[in-house]
Amino acid sequence: MDLNLKDKVILVAASSKGIGFGIAQETAKEGAILSIASRNRSEIDKSAQKLRQHTEVSAFVMDASNPVSIKNWINETYKKYNRIDGLVINAGGPKAGFFEDLSEEDWLDAYNLTLMSAVRMIRETLPYMKKNNGGSIVTITSTSIKEPIDVLLLSNVFRSGVQSLIKSLSITHGKFNIRFNNVAPGRIYTDRVKALDEINAKNKGISVEAQRSYEENSIPLLRYGTIEEIGKVVTFLLSDASSYITGSTIFVDGGKVKSL
Repeated sequence: MDLNLKDKVILVAASSKGIGFGIAQETAKEGAILSIASRNRSEIDKSAQKLRQHTEVSAFVMDASNPVSIKNWINETYKKYNRIDGLVINAGGPKAGFFEDLSEEDWLDAYNLTLMSAVRMIRETLPYMKKNNGGSIVTITSTSIKEPIDVLLLSNVFRSGVQSLIKSLSITHGKFNIRFNNVAPGRIYTDRVKALDEINAKNKGISVEAQRSYEENSIPLLRYGTIEEIGKVVTFLLSDASSYITGSTIFVDGGKVKSL
């Protein structure tokens, strides 16, 4: 299948490692021109070097909780390429913890990092996509938008807000041929999931290996997913092959979410 992504300009936030890098890698293989961003200059430059074996890549320093940083990344990308065809909204997960563990500052930080980063990235990108007569925006959320995860209260709350935002915009902006979709990863093996396993293992008084085995046994496919697997799904949603899909949330979770 030809995804028709060659020379399309795709922005991928938080793409120095983990899920973001997996997405950038798969879109790069399809020949898209990439603008990747991360808070850490050395890490994003290393990732760019890996991706340049496939395609043209520009690397930027961007803090997803900072509106000026977001604006600069998106505007500089447009200045360089004179178009934006796709945007992947991604950010590190907010602080883990139960309700009693979380301060007022934790709530405000999570609001900025998770919900407002999506609002700001979309707000800066939409005018350029309208000039292009279309585009695709994909957010990376979590299965917690369907089945809340106890220790991830902040993620449960604000990622659900992102899902509502995307659904609303898919209705109002279809006339501009701009598509909006969510991807909800399950247990994709990243540093974030490794850290969550360590937290849960400590709370239960068991080994990290036992915690991972417990989690894998709760997944119908009996394993964690890979960044390449989620990268392929997002690449599809960015491409013309998904041209009649908008307002959807796709779970990439090995069947873990049981609800209808």
